[in-house]
Amino acid sequence: MKRLFQFTLALSAIMLLATSCKPKQSAYKQVYEAAKEKEMQQSAAQPTVVVKNAGNLPPVSVAVRKEKVEPVYATDAAGLKKFSVVIASLSVKLNAESLKTRMENEGYNVILAQNEQGMYRVIVASYDDKATAVAKREEIHSTYAAKGNTDYLKKTYGVPFNDLWVLEREY
Repeated sequence: MKRLFQFTLALSAIMLLATSCKPKQSAYKQVYEAAKEKEMQQSAAQPTVVVKNAGNLPPVSVAVRKEKVEPVYATDAAGLKKFSVVIASLSVKLNAESLKTRMENEGYNVILAQNEQGMYRVIVASYDDKATAVAKREEIHSTYAAKGNTDYLKKTYGVPFNDLWVLEREY
């Protein structure tokens, strides 16, 4: 009888441990929501620039993010200015290089920069002043949006061109 009780107790403990080790979807959801909330708070704290469009279009707010970035290649150092138009942020260097090559084939002078967290920023234009960078961002966005090519570009490059942003380089 004592052995049966010990066996039942051991079996119950194993079952309890086995079920508690399974990942719970709600735990992942909580972490995701917390990260998303933190991202929203950071983007809300970032300054925005209002750009007036030509014609009857409403003004557009453009987020300007500040980061410390360094050029990946020494040849890009001279082209990396204070304000840059970023089309993609990638964690894998090979993917960033591939996108750079494809965008250069489209006529862009692309710069790869890396931030302190190791993310590669694919930059299509870089300027010394914010207004010019914001205007270039809007020009790129409106050019592809007007042609209805945003889906094409997303399929071709994996980049949604409605998600362009301006990077202010910190030194």
